[in-house]
Amino acid sequence: MNKIARHPSTVIAPLPAAMVSCGSTPEDYNIITIAWTGTVCSTPPMCYVSIRPERYSHKIITKTKEFVINLVPEKLVKEMDWCGVNSGRNYNKFKEPGLTPVNGQKVKAPLIMESPVNIECMVKDIISLGSHDMFLSEIVAVNTDEGYEFDNSLVSYNNGKYYKLGEYLGYYGFSKK
Repeated sequence: MNKIARHPSTVIAPLPAAMVSCGSTPEDYNIITIAWTGTVCSTPPMCYVSIRPERYSHKIITKTKEFVINLVPEKLVKEMDWCGVNSGRNYNKFKEPGLTPVNGQKVKAPLIMESPVNIECMVKDIISLGSHDMFLSEIVAVNTDEGYEFDNSLVSYNNGKYYKLGEYLGYYGFSKK
């Protein structure tokens, strides 16, 4: 099979689809839909989100230096998409899609009650990369629904489309048997 040379682009996919909540008071709470997010370090646990500077949430996170990554199950896809196509400048992104802000353990930014996994983050550095700024952050708390098991109900993003994660294939290290 031959390889075809292509232009450099963002082809690493699928990516997690997440709702990132931010703000320090109910008056400035906001949610931004993010696909540019991931893990960067195990000890200490660290992650990132990358956001365009013109986005409303960019200003909030730059000011507060904290946010929450809320993972999205299949049942929240419509709400997640709504938060991605509407600006917090014009809408209350908790009230309009019917989401519930709740207090976290370590940050003032709200958790989204309807999300089964909420990852509280404190910004350690902001790196300007071009079209996006990367908020390099330490994970300071993780909250999950009682009884929640990480399964294939979470949503991913692939080239403009949302997908539910697929079939279980194995566990880390299964090839060593």
